[in-house]
Amino acid sequence: MKRLLLISALLAAPLAAQSALKGHNTDAPIDVDAKAIDVLDANGKAIWTGDVRITQGDMKLNADTVTVFYSRSKKGGNPEIERLDAQNNVKLVTPSETATGRYGIYDVSQKTITLVGGVTLTHGESVLHGQRLSIDLDTGRSKLDGAGTAASPGQPATSGGRVTGRFVVPPRNSAK
Repeated sequence: MKRLLLISALLAAPLAAQSALKGHNTDAPIDVDAKAIDVLDANGKAIWTGDVRITQGDMKLNADTVTVFYSRSKKGGNPEIERLDAQNNVKLVTPSETATGRYGIYDVSQKTITLVGGVTLTHGESVLHGQRLSIDLDTGRSKLDGAGTAASPGQPATSGGRVTGRFVVPPRNSAK
């Protein structure tokens, strides 16, 4: 049994421990395509709706709605994107991984991506399920947990969420 646990941990390491987004260039242009946009410039945000498709380098982010938060370093200057909040049918695609969830936050300033709510992470035929996936774009470190419900004012957070996975092992040559 200990050997099975060790093998499972070793197989999980490439899937959950390091993202293909290691060293992702957060300064690369961000292209957005959607059915509609509502710009609230005084509030520093733009709300994109309807099959939103975002591309930055070889990373793709899709969702039903994405709110882009931005600032301007000088009046009339180009907007500097700080964060993108995606909701409903969120899908993050890299050259080797796909992650889905209900909500997503791409914090461009902090160089992190977080997906929450029924998260599924796939790499080839292997798959992990949990409630919260966080990815550090500098280091490529990713963490998936079973996060319980968030705390409400005066109430503790609950736990009990679990991470599950299925790892497809390639056939081995049994001839020695």
